[in-house]
Amino acid sequence: MSARQRPPFRADHVGSLLRPAELLEARADFAAGRIPADRLREAEDAAIRTVVRKQEEVGLRTATDGEFRRTSWHMDFIYRLGGIHRADEQLTVKFRNAAGGLEFTSAALRVDGRITLPEPIFADDFAFVRDQVSGATAKLTIPSPSMVHYRGGRAAIDPSVYPELDEFWADLSSAYAEQVRRIAALGCTYLQLDDTSLAYLNDPEQRAIVASQGGDPEHQHERYIAQINAALAGRPEGLAITTHMCRGNFRSSWAAEGGYDFVAEALFTQLDVDGFFLEYDDERSGDFSPLRFVPPGKQVVLGLVTTKRGALERKDDLKRRIDEAAKFVPLEQICLSPQCGFSSTVEGNALTHDEQWAKLRLIVEVAEEVWG
Repeated sequence: MSARQRPPFRADHVGSLLRPAELLEARADFAAGRIPADRLREAEDAAIRTVVRKQEEVGLRTATDGEFRRTSWHMDFIYRLGGIHRADEQLTVKFRNAAGGLEFTSAALRVDGRITLPEPIFADDFAFVRDQVSGATAKLTIPSPSMVHYRGGRAAIDPSVYPELDEFWADLSSAYAEQVRRIAALGCTYLQLDDTSLAYLNDPEQRAIVASQGGDPEHQHERYIAQINAALAGRPEGLAITTHMCRGNFRSSWAAEGGYDFVAEALFTQLDVDGFFLEYDDERSGDFSPLRFVPPGKQVVLGLVTTKRGALERKDDLKRRIDEAAKFVPLEQICLSPQCGFSSTVEGNALTHDEQWAKLRLIVEVAEEVWG
């Protein structure tokens, strides 16, 4: 076995990282009007320079900006698409954890115009990371097209703008396709589409919510796969694309449960990506049997190391689980990562910075011992 020379790498990570205290302080100062936007940008730049170096120091071949300029992993992107605005009403998502539960609340979105891409989103952010890396590959993470639709469904889309949903999907995929082209033109060779919906739809409770919104819970994942493929159809040569699927990640809590069985066959055989980042840190994710549908040439990045708790996993346990997965997909097609980001929203998960870096270092060490 050998180390992979292109993304996803044997030791990889999802993208978001815990925000340092000085950056959180700068964000609070900016929100309170104590510092101007350029001062906040300087604080972000400094924090990103440090975190890129740290990723390289622990041995990762992937470097992101930790999503340090974002409040949330998806809404900061979605609101910058033309035709989409914040709605007056609030969106509430119920999360669960070992102690009980909590709620994530944000402004809902409203599709009230034709969807366009006025300018490439996160272009300056990616260019900054691209210029900081010395050995690692700079990765950009963005929400998948599915996330524009999943939260509100048809009710969030103005029928006077899109009387037929096919037009909505065509415009959305076109805007994403242009985003992909423009980002690649900046030198991006590693793009990740984050998509909780494809994991959520494995949960019967989530499919019931889709049904209550007038959606088609039995086939919605197939529509999402088709639209992602349409967005990627013209992608440039040399651009590796992965997707990350988890069941929610907010302050060490989750929103959905269930194995990948419901979506697995369509997902693995039809989605035109190079690799799948899959949440597999505990029993909520089910067993590895859905991996039997993964075709040759596709990589599975097993998210065996949890970002929800600080306790460090044992190497032998990780190797045993990799062996279990290898019964369903060849070891050569497997990589290793955390199950999700460490800070999908600005608040971050309940672990320390030292625990975060220990987990990432562990992933690198296990990957070296398993694959060389």
